[in-house]
Amino acid sequence: MLATVRPSLAGFFEGTNPAPPAHLGTRYDASGNFLPEPGNTVVSHLVEGSPSEVAIIEVRERMLAMPDADRLAFTPISSLHMTLFQGIIEYRRRLPYWPSDVPFDTGIGDMTRLYLERLQGFEDRGAFNIKVVEVLPTGLTVAGATEEDRLILKAWRDALSVPFGYRHPDHDTYVFHITFAYQIRRLADERVSAWQHLFDDCLSFLDREAPVIELRPPAFCSFKDMKRFEELLVLG
Repeated sequence: MLATVRPSLAGFFEGTNPAPPAHLGTRYDASGNFLPEPGNTVVSHLVEGSPSEVAIIEVRERMLAMPDADRLAFTPISSLHMTLFQGIIEYRRRLPYWPSDVPFDTGIGDMTRLYLERLQGFEDRGAFNIKVVEVLPTGLTVAGATEEDRLILKAWRDALSVPFGYRHPDHDTYVFHITFAYQIRRLADERVSAWQHLFDDCLSFLDREAPVIELRPPAFCSFKDMKRFEELLVLG
């Protein structure tokens, strides 16, 4: 008898979600190679060499060691970050994912330069800490470590929506995360127990070794694909 998939993992398995992964063919291909998908964003990278980065890399390695890890396209360790606010991206040229006062056909480089201008003198909303909430096939779900941290994260997102000129439909419900990988193929149903056991072990490990994830200050970044996010302007 197959193990029951917990609701938060249902989208990653063949039996509960046979639909192809959303970004397959645009963000990456069936071989796990990342494709050009330029854009910009505001992220906090992990603090290089910190104990929490070491722990997160260990969890990533445990996932890579799974025999069916080839169903996932892993991003480089150097790209690990938490997105604070989503900028514009090549394949999302429509409202409300694009500022209404800028033509949809504006080049990505021009958009990045425009935002660099708009972000000059941006008043940051303070430092915050995050913690891991759950481990998934695609990485870590995270949240503010305390209620105060959650309010600071919300204040950042509300403030950033002004220079960016939009609020996504999930602006107030956005789930913060640190991406490890994207799905190439859904995981097999008979692998539910093995993966859920791994995720439970990894979450316990992170609770012990990295109760707070150390992040660099938020920075406005540009990217050509999902492998590298270049910091152009530190906001925090």
